[in-house]
Amino acid sequence: MDDTEKNSLWRVFAERNDLSSKQLEQFQLYAGMLREKNRDFNLTALTDLAAIIAYHFQDSLEIGRFIDIASYKLIADIGTGAGFPAIPLMILYPETSFVLIEVNQKKVGFLQEVVKVLKLTEPLYITEDWRTFLRHTALPIDLFLARASLQPEELLRIFKKQSPYRGAHLVYWASQHWQPKEEEKNYIAATDAYTVGNKNRRYIIFKQSGKESS
Repeated sequence: MDDTEKNSLWRVFAERNDLSSKQLEQFQLYAGMLREKNRDFNLTALTDLAAIIAYHFQDSLEIGRFIDIASYKLIADIGTGAGFPAIPLMILYPETSFVLIEVNQKKVGFLQEVVKVLKLTEPLYITEDWRTFLRHTALPIDLFLARASLQPEELLRIFKKQSPYRGAHLVYWASQHWQPKEEEKNYIAATDAYTVGNKNRRYIIFKQSGKESS
């Protein structure tokens, strides 16, 4: 890919998301770090710039077209890995606070380096597994994000009676073919379809149902 093609990709991405010059530079630095550090940290199977922009960056940001990200006080990214969707959202919404949940220490190290290089607001890093996190924390998180991490039946533990996060919302990134199980249907508040690259996908928004879960 020559420079003209790269510049075109970045221009389209910046216009679609109304990025400032600073935000565009942050995304460009982030893409460079992903490609440079991938061999050491096993961050992503996608190393082509066009794929990174479409299937990591844009796929992370599309949620902002369906819900008001800036209205949430504290957002947690479950199993954030290389930082998706949290880091793109942190770039686009610099005033919003984030919690990054990731058990892989090497990936946490990468995330810390990204935050430093991009000069982002420091998030809270949680290295506990999901069930331990639910048992041992009580943070004021009002939105959870889950993209390519756990399955809904595991994620929905946040709505159990003893969970401190029962009042939060949960967004799950799903394929267009995903079908909820019967119990999962009780918690679906909304679904939104979107297209990224050549893939049709859906956001599934869960919240506490009227029926308490034990």
